[in-house]
Amino acid sequence: MAYVCQLGAGQSVYLENQGVQTVVTLISSSPGQQQQASSSFSTGVWSSPPQVFQTPHGMVIKITSQQGEKTLQIRGSSLSVLGEMPSVTNSQQLTVDEVTSLPVSPGIEPMKPMEPMKPMKPMNLKMGDMQMNMNPMSMQMGNMELRMGSSEANPKSFCSQCGTSVQPEDRFCSNCGHQL
Repeated sequence: MAYVCQLGAGQSVYLENQGVQTVVTLISSSPGQQQQASSSFSTGVWSSPPQVFQTPHGMVIKITSQQGEKTLQIRGSSLSVLGEMPSVTNSQQLTVDEVTSLPVSPGIEPMKPMEPMKPMKPMNLKMGDMQMNMNPMSMQMGNMELRMGSSEANPKSFCSQCGTSVQPEDRFCSNCGHQL
């Protein structure tokens, strides 16, 4: 069972009983856009259609189920559960219409799925003395070089002080003399 109620000023509430859960969707729409926010509450299976009342403090929704009554309150765009039903003697009961699906505002087309991304072309970037390549990833800047995913059997090592390429058997950097 699903119901919708027009709250006014481009706002409506969609109520749906899914087993023991009640799904409440607040829908706000204006020309060219629509926003919606949903919340779910455990209420049990409805025994009668929901009732919506306009009160001085917002909207009150009364859900009657096999487990008893649940009361929800809408203030602006927020939704909360109330411990008890407030007095609705001076409130206006709004019309709740049964629907088959979530309403969509006229003039708003559903979004089309995105096309899958195309594979990236190999990247070669060169700026001054800096050069960067992809696949395998490598970057050179002056006499410093960095490689990732390289197919070399012996990856290069670098001096932690100045970045100069060093051999695994070196004990000192040939550029700055730093002990490796």
